[in-house]
Amino acid sequence: EEAWKKGSAELLVLSLLEDQPRHGYEIGKLIDVRSGGTLHFHVASLYPLLYRLEKRGWIEGRWVEKANQRRRRYYRLTAEGQRVLELQRRKWQEFAGAVGRIAGVQHA
Repeated sequence: EEAWKKGSAELLVLSLLEDQPRHGYEIGKLIDVRSGGTLHFHVASLYPLLYRLEKRGWIEGRWVEKANQRRRRYYRLTAEGQRVLELQRRKWQEFAGAVGRIAGVQHA
């Protein structure tokens, strides 16, 4: 398990649910695509994470049936989740900035 996952997995998932509800497979796929293949999310670690976030009340899931498709659980961000997302974004920005300053990396 790469180190980045622990701190950023929640942030990535919450961010992707900010604009619209999505199902687990789509979340995993978007992380892969938007990171240019740098970040991978195995279904095995993604679903337990979604379950934890739902238990905390940060996201809300519901089963959706569409014609000729299997039932999928769609997740959306709750008001509490939005609050947590904004907090985590600030923390991540501070962290990335600090690492960048120490390592001499130009921050985009």
